[in-house]
Amino acid sequence: MIKDTNLRGILIMLASMAIFSAADTLVKMATTIMSTAQVMFYLMGGALVVFALIAKIQGDRLNDMRAFSPILLLRYFVEVAGMVGMVTALAKIPMSTVGAITQATPMLAAVGAVLFLQEKVGWRRWASIIVGFIGVLLIVQPGAVAFDINVLWALLALVAMSVRDLTTRMVPTDIPSASLATYTMAAAAPFTVAWLLFNGDSFMPAQINWWIIVPMIICGALGYLLLIASLRMAEVSVVMPYRYSRIIFLLILGVLVFGERPDAWMVTGATLIIVSGVYMMWREHLARRETL
Repeated sequence: MIKDTNLRGILIMLASMAIFSAADTLVKMATTIMSTAQVMFYLMGGALVVFALIAKIQGDRLNDMRAFSPILLLRYFVEVAGMVGMVTALAKIPMSTVGAITQATPMLAAVGAVLFLQEKVGWRRWASIIVGFIGVLLIVQPGAVAFDINVLWALLALVAMSVRDLTTRMVPTDIPSASLATYTMAAAAPFTVAWLLFNGDSFMPAQINWWIIVPMIICGALGYLLLIASLRMAEVSVVMPYRYSRIIFLLILGVLVFGERPDAWMVTGATLIIVSGVYMMWREHLARRETL
């Protein structure tokens, strides 16, 4: 019997992944009428305003000097790198491919935890990690004639977001989530402005479509807030497997909105990533129970 809090957490996690998928769809649509730099500017600038307002409403302090600590500076850097990879990949390759590759983030983060945080991982979890990476290789197909070099942007997002998740574990727990998100977006602001100036892009492009931009910002911020709410409401080991629903949402939206046609390699790879990821989290749950 699922506890009420866990059931609510699962439903909120599913809502979060659906809304994140909608945000990804809007980002891809925005890249058809604006440059990647312009999309990044509005996405991260809008998120900065949203998260700063939330932090203020909650009464959070935004002048915490720990915002300049080395671990947070590293987190800002990889967050921006991950966003650049994600937005560029969405602009250049099928959305379902981007979603499937980046959902291998927990597996790569687990490898990083072993290498840098001395966490213990048994052979079963190692096996699931290997299976997950085989899934990524089936999607990328690095040796295939039809290999698209733009898939490397999705791999950049995968690596950067894995490092982000790893560094998040080392962030002081008393720093509120909204404050952390505000610091990250504020750190990204100079980069996005410099990128626009370097490209010679306009800050207010003539072809901007606010019916895409505003919902894109709202969906990105709302998806993030629902994700945090889910993780704080329910047991992490219970709700985390439902993060993989994002692959399914992106597959559906990719077909319906952009007419994408995932091939057998793509579907097989995505399936391996989902199965191995869920199994790995289940093994982690069992390992925690044995230590209690």
